Amino acid sequence: MHPKITQGGLLMKRASSLLTLFTLCFLLLFVFSLGCAKKSVVKEEAAAKEQAGVAQKEGEAAVKEQAVALPVEKEKAVAEAAPAVTEEAAREKAAVAKGEVKFENIHFDFDKFNLKPEAREILKRHAEWLVKHGEYNVVVEGHCDERGTNEYNLALGARRAGEAMKYFVELGVDAKRIKTISYGEEKPLDPGHNDEAWAKNRRDQFVVTPVTK
Repeated sequence: MHPKITQGGLLMKRASSLLTLFTLCFLLLFVFSLGCAKKSVVKEEAAAKEQAGVAQKEGEAAVKEQAVALPVEKEKAVAEAAPAVTEEAAREKAAVAKGEVKFENIHFDFDKFNLKPEAREILKRHAEWLVKHGEYNVVVEGHCDERGTNEYNLALGARRAGEAMKYFVELGVDAKRIKTISYGEEKPLDPGHNDEAWAKNRRDQFVVTPVTK
């Protein structure tokens, strides 16, 4: 065999071996890189899951604390408001017992029993109070001036009281809490015998009383 051919063959074999070695090194490096990247991703996912778990636990704890705090705050608010309500109710009962809770009178034209606009406004205020305070009843007294017969004035007073009662019911007051009575001309506010006195005496008057059990 020729010496040059033998040397060339050896060079080719060495080159082939080096190429194979380089290829193996490259593959090993590539596989190692993939493994490191995969481990990094796994660690990041684990860290993210851990953080999410901590946040969820903190959120659940906050919800539980709020759920516990709300009833306590509600009970505290009710407890603080209760004395004020009780005191107000006690004052109103005492005022009614002393006759200090008084409703404003409404007035009528001569020989009339229909409610005037100003009378309706007054009755609205009375009705609001009665609806709010269901523990009280009201007596509506119908009155007249001195002109006319006793019988006529008693009937007219009854109509005047009845109109106020009907309007109370329209405004939401239970009819069972309302009573009417007519005094005709028997109980004048003003004993005079003139137009001014008569205008005062043509009225509905109201008496507030606690509900009896």
